[in-house]
Amino acid sequence: MLDILSSRTLTYLVGACAMIASWAAYVELSGVPAYLVPSPVTVALAILTDWHLLGPALLVTVQTTLTALTLAIVGGGGAAVVLAQSRWLERLLSPVLVTLQVTPIVAVAPLILIYAPTPWIAQLTCAFLVTFFPVMLNTLQGLKGADRNHADLLKTYSASGLQTLVHLKLPSALPSFFSGLKIAGGLALVAAVVGEFAAGQAGDNAGLAFRLLEAQYRLNMPRLFACLVLLALLGVAIFSLTSLLSKLALRRWHESEQS
Repeated sequence: MLDILSSRTLTYLVGACAMIASWAAYVELSGVPAYLVPSPVTVALAILTDWHLLGPALLVTVQTTLTALTLAIVGGGGAAVVLAQSRWLERLLSPVLVTLQVTPIVAVAPLILIYAPTPWIAQLTCAFLVTFFPVMLNTLQGLKGADRNHADLLKTYSASGLQTLVHLKLPSALPSFFSGLKIAGGLALVAAVVGEFAAGQAGDNAGLAFRLLEAQYRLNMPRLFACLVLLALLGVAIFSLTSLLSKLALRRWHESEQS
């Protein structure tokens, strides 16, 4: 437990406390009205008071983000394995993959909304498209970067392609995979919020982004800041989870997680 709660984590906590203290001091000393910049206490009270709205919205955003991230891990990792085994297939699909990657999701979201059967599927599709490529590209790079001397050694022992993949390429790709996963975790949340902005789904299926827009239209600044705080905390939680998974998987043998 002590190695998980490292000095780096404590540094982050100290930095967060310092940021909140600076925020509170600014509001108190400047005398800025609460309807412009609410204090941290006001925002905390808004979270508690409006939890009957913000809690279900948070669950919707969490569900969209984690589902998209899971699909990206399965789809991106699987696609990387297939492309790593066939260079001609990689070259054939590269134009399509590059086009999908560089096209802004904000521009594609309205089109997805037209063809998706439900608004939640549209939000999930937006999040998946953005999350898929960091996982796929980083994993593919890790698979292609396996040590050739080790690969030649396995060939001398008549290892099959599957054995080379399982015992050499996949372990070699793990550091790159987790690097892509850390990036994809944050992007999944960003894309989920973009999808919620575009869908504008109200009711029980409304996410935090919709509640944020609703608070903006009503000039309810405490609730708006509460949505921002919950989104930030969700992003930190996702990054911490992916970092923990990376540490647990790599700390015994890879230099990147041994510090």
